[in-house]
Amino acid sequence: MSSARPLAPSALTGIALAVAAVACFATLDTTTKLAAATVPLLMALWFRYCFQALMTTAVMLPQRGWSIWRTRRPGLQMLRGVLLLASSSLSFLSLKYLPVAEFTAIVSLTPLLITFMAAVVLRERVSLLRWLLVVGGFTGALIIIRPGHDQFSWYTLLPLSVLATNTCFQLLTSRLVRTEDPLTMHLYTGWVGMLISALALPWVWQSLSLVEWGWLCIMGLAGAAGHFMLILAYGRAPVATLGPYLYAQIGFAVIGGWIVFAHTPDIWSLLGMCVIAACGAAGAWLTLREHRSLRTAVLKPIES
Repeated sequence: MSSARPLAPSALTGIALAVAAVACFATLDTTTKLAAATVPLLMALWFRYCFQALMTTAVMLPQRGWSIWRTRRPGLQMLRGVLLLASSSLSFLSLKYLPVAEFTAIVSLTPLLITFMAAVVLRERVSLLRWLLVVGGFTGALIIIRPGHDQFSWYTLLPLSVLATNTCFQLLTSRLVRTEDPLTMHLYTGWVGMLISALALPWVWQSLSLVEWGWLCIMGLAGAAGHFMLILAYGRAPVATLGPYLYAQIGFAVIGGWIVFAHTPDIWSLLGMCVIAACGAAGAWLTLREHRSLRTAVLKPIES
């Protein structure tokens, strides 16, 4: 009779870091919505990436030296940075018009969309259960968006564009991580985003109040800290183990929207969020189970 193995201390640390990371991302989205009301989009984007680039360089350069810049795929590193910048731009625009919780829930469909892309584009075999989870997740998104509803707005579709660019970013990341240092990847995304968004600064720059600068600083700190903690989490636990816990970001987004904007999702939006979180977490659990089964199958001949 087999029993579930207890998680190793390193895996528990990884889970804690992952939960802290998504709390930072929810803070980033909440402060982004605050800043988007008065700060030009491209100016806020530049500051967010400037903070990440300078903070990462200041921390890693003394430890690793110039070797931190070494990469075998400079072109793909640049493309990854452009994809993340596009995703961030669309996220900023979405948060200007949409509640944080609903936006977060729709973007959380990324792992399910990756499953769909793997089946349709890469021709990978996908089980019936995974197809049901994909359909369930997108049903949850439709419950939140509710096309044809009196309160429906075309702005509600903006997170779907974020979902598309973020999926491409994640697929490229999964390819690069096989040969590239994750910290080098993080460094390149920060600098690519900062340098490209800096091109627009002469046309969008404006003087800001201390409060607005404060929101931008919180944005930069939350984004950089969240990415650092997620990298540390992946170094301590497999992606499949951490997957279900990443959906805690939806809960943090609901709390942030309630505290800062006094926004409470209606019953239909809450239902959609629960459906998306349940399907996403079930997909991550299924991946973990498949990895464990594969590992057992490989180890059995060795042990016999």
